[in-house]
Amino acid sequence: MTAARHAVSDGVAVLAGVRVMVCPDDGPLIDAESRATDLIGDAFGLDVAAVAVPAIRLPPAFFQLRTGLAGAITQKFANYGFLLAVVGDVSRWTAASGALADFVREADRGRVVWFVADMERLAERLLARPPTR
Repeated sequence: MTAARHAVSDGVAVLAGVRVMVCPDDGPLIDAESRATDLIGDAFGLDVAAVAVPAIRLPPAFFQLRTGLAGAITQKFANYGFLLAVVGDVSRWTAASGALADFVREADRGRVVWFVADMERLAERLLARPPTR
């Protein structure tokens, strides 16, 4: 299964039977809780269980845990019951911060936020462990 096989229609892809809102690479940075709230509102309107956000849409502050931005954004998704999938390479950030590497590792064990390399890996994860929504 390749990412190219995951057709996106009106911002929604169905991966492993799960409706996922797929955010484009070229949208605004998700640099505040209000941006996360906007995404969640869109997700409700699209009747999805998960939101896939390209890692490039997250500002450096998201990957610097001391800022609290990652916690605030992931908490918003948890409160509303959506899985947040950060899609893309975050190794530059995890290599620079042991705390972030730990956060990513722990997050990947849960059901609130996952860090995946690409849409194919997201589909594999969803197949093995679909969200509860």
